[in-house]
Amino acid sequence: MIDIRDLSVVFGSGNLRVEAVKGLSLQVAEGESFGLVGESGSGKSTVLRAICGLAPVSGGTIAIGEKPVSVPRKRDFFATVQMVFQDPYGSLHPRQTVDQILSEPLAIHRMDNRDKRIVRTLTDVGLGPTFRFRFPHQLSGGQRQRVAIARALILDPSVILLDEPTSALDASVQAEILNLLELLRKEHNLTYILVSHDLAVVAHLCDRMLVMRNGTMVEETDTEHLRAGEAKTAYTRALMKATEGFTRAEPATRTELQ
Repeated sequence: MIDIRDLSVVFGSGNLRVEAVKGLSLQVAEGESFGLVGESGSGKSTVLRAICGLAPVSGGTIAIGEKPVSVPRKRDFFATVQMVFQDPYGSLHPRQTVDQILSEPLAIHRMDNRDKRIVRTLTDVGLGPTFRFRFPHQLSGGQRQRVAIARALILDPSVILLDEPTSALDASVQAEILNLLELLRKEHNLTYILVSHDLAVVAHLCDRMLVMRNGTMVEETDTEHLRAGEAKTAYTRALMKATEGFTRAEPATRTELQ
């Protein structure tokens, strides 16, 4: 479903030139959930933005469903590929109701049965029609992210790009959203690319993952090896150790902290 070969993304020129992604290649099968992990600035989100045309592709190729993507992206591309952004507070228009937010893509793509589609999609994400005429400020963070997921689903896409969709949410809400995404993937046969710095999130939702550092590929593995604590590179092992969290037998004293 997704075939990326030797992708490069460069911003700026001269002394300001930054190679955000360098020669990255990956393939994701239809219905699969694939993870991109790494520290901040490793180029994970830039890959997603390059796929959907929000970042310049300096080299390499991107194909969706065996069809090379065009530059600029055409309307039918966005009927196939949608994106859920990290911040549910910033990705929704504050002066539009949920109904307006979901109606806009339907109007752009000239789809009929708008009322039926909106009610169905809100039900799919666990909100229901009672949320239809609320504004984003009337919703919790988890409810806002459900609306963002509904907006991505409203066009019946095949591919959804997830840019740290739970990092701005409380831990309990994160689990709810991850379980919802897994359920939607199975029900709608969706293909995911999930970007996260949290290996536990990736292990929960993804089948395979690619570790990135400084815009390059470090290691590709699957979640079975991840759960078993097996990694080929020292960098991946360091990420796994960081995800375990910090523990200490005794509380630190003020002197130790200085």
